Amino acid sequence: MMLGERLYTHWRDVLEVAIIWATIYNAWLFFRGTRGAKVLTGLAVLLLVVALCSEIFELPEISWLFRNLITFLAFALVVIFQPELRRALAALGSHHFFASVTQNRESIEVLSEVTFELANRQLGALMAVERDTNISSFAETGVTIECELSPELAVSIFFPKAPLHDGGIILRDERIISAACVFPISQRVDLDRTLGTRHRAALGLSEESDAVVIVVSEETGIVSICHRGQIERNFNPESFKQRLGQLLLLEKNEDVDKTAAAALGRQDRLTGAGNHPLGSDQKKHTDDRLAF
Repeated sequence: MMLGERLYTHWRDVLEVAIIWATIYNAWLFFRGTRGAKVLTGLAVLLLVVALCSEIFELPEISWLFRNLITFLAFALVVIFQPELRRALAALGSHHFFASVTQNRESIEVLSEVTFELANRQLGALMAVERDTNISSFAETGVTIECELSPELAVSIFFPKAPLHDGGIILRDERIISAACVFPISQRVDLDRTLGTRHRAALGLSEESDAVVIVVSEETGIVSICHRGQIERNFNPESFKQRLGQLLLLEKNEDVDKTAAAALGRQDRLTGAGNHPLGSDQKKHTDDRLAF
């Protein structure tokens, strides 16, 4: 039988292997660095050892027990990886294919003006822009405001010792809906230790939703953007507005977004302190080690 005929006959087998490989590989990339990564690795090693031992030494009772435990392990994995699965589903639901335009150019101009007014004053700030995923549950942890965003209002909120300066603000439809909100802290184990609570809270919210979270460092005035569990740093006003336009106006797909961000020379993806160090400016500072 010719090679072409064999490929034609077994193309379904090749397709199945490719799908399984892609699924396992992407699942590993997604869970790598999370709290459950070590659990998943340990469980996979244990199952592999048990399966090999039962086959090599012909242990029928162990094989029977192993097959029957697989069903219960599937339910256990859902419980163990509940935060990661929720984040994956949220990311899938917030893909550009399902999304709609939520911001306009004027709101980005205002947001940029507010951000760099805070940065110039070196006022630590945390601002989340709601997109398609509703984050009202986090807004309820703060104080309801319902007012237009402005530089003066933002400065008064984040001014040290002001009643609402702890926590973050949530923006919806160009308005502040709540201030002094508590965001979930990212529990990723591969983050650089110099990242303080404010940045970890921004990453945590971006992991739980599709919100775009803006962070201003109190110690250095460095502006960062967190989205989809990633952080981009060291923006100037122009690159900041350009990146916000890509994220909020949905002008381009995600692949083009990543290329443009890399071209700006402003992106530092936090995939591990050891393998992917932060920029040199961040090594000189320990940003916001204290809570908000």
